[in-house]
Amino acid sequence: MTRQQQLIDAVTRSFEAAFSASPALTVQAPGRVNLIGEHTDYNNGFVLPCAIDYQAVAVASKRDDAIIRIQSVDYDNEVHQFSIADDIEFHDGNMWVNYVRGVIKCLLARGYQFAGADISFSGNVPQGAGLSSSAALEVVLGQVFKELYQLDLSQQEIALNGQQAENEFVGCACGIMDQLVSAKGEAGHALLIDCESLATKSVKMPAELNVVIINSNKKRGLVDSEYNKRRQQCEQAASFFGKASLRQLSQDELLAKESELAADVFKCARHVVTENARVLESVEALEQGDLKALSSLMAASHASMRDDFKITTSEIDALVDIVKQTIGERGGVRMTGGGFGGCIVALVPNDLVEPVRAAVAANYQAQTGLKEDFYICSAMAGAGRIG
Repeated sequence: MTRQQQLIDAVTRSFEAAFSASPALTVQAPGRVNLIGEHTDYNNGFVLPCAIDYQAVAVASKRDDAIIRIQSVDYDNEVHQFSIADDIEFHDGNMWVNYVRGVIKCLLARGYQFAGADISFSGNVPQGAGLSSSAALEVVLGQVFKELYQLDLSQQEIALNGQQAENEFVGCACGIMDQLVSAKGEAGHALLIDCESLATKSVKMPAELNVVIINSNKKRGLVDSEYNKRRQQCEQAASFFGKASLRQLSQDELLAKESELAADVFKCARHVVTENARVLESVEALEQGDLKALSSLMAASHASMRDDFKITTSEIDALVDIVKQTIGERGGVRMTGGGFGGCIVALVPNDLVEPVRAAVAANYQAQTGLKEDFYICSAMAGAGRIG
């Protein structure tokens, strides 16, 4: 049985037990991993994530009143109830409730009209691994109301609504990447996102490549304070050059003024400017099936995060080195996500997946004292109806 079918069966059983009826609708929204383009999103740059086949699944039926009854299978089948006729406020309980409330409140504020619903949902996106379990929930809920009530709601707007809910209701200042690839991903493809215009382009992945995600299980520390510091340094650099964002800054312009910038500000800017170029070159490499070029670009991205942006850790660097020694130039590997722990992502040919797993199992814990989690993924379709 597929992972998706296990989720569908679990949410359907829970829905029927909680609401004494069968659901009318089944939808899914995937998690994501970013292949390349780190800390470029809030600098209006380019990112290249793909949706992965770990996802959130929801089943639902309409109601005739304004009541939302929603059940989280993953939180002991807890059922939360509220009315959309009332002002929807932040709830002091399990945090999942506020993602639900936020998405629905933002949809209503955008002028969409709908009645109540009974909903049950579950997800298998690993939480806390930086693979966007929260974005998958936001997007799957938007998809539920689009499908249940035939709302004239584009996939991009589902993503923007989810981001708004997270920014303004939940209170996390995320960019648009996670929600957009969850809503608009295409099976077998990565998604190039221009974070300035929100234009997207599907980029075909070579069929022989697996998306391997390895969680270092290094507890992510410093993320908030260091993230804010890096963001300020990027804004400082853009301001120095009179640019709205580092997206507008060329490498030549940056290098010409190196001596006038503080060293850490220069290095942050250099990471972002060179990373944007690497994203666009990676698109070309993927489309041409040029694994040697892709290997080099992902290695350069990791080195830039380590040496210029300074967001890797010794454990993450060790994990990247172990994988790199196994795959050579036949695939790419780098840290992915905000930094200071979390996951690495590797694009690995079919015949090297098990050797990579074995090399990591043999060396990572011995070197770091930590035990990894290993996920083999495929690039899957974005959110949509599955029943």
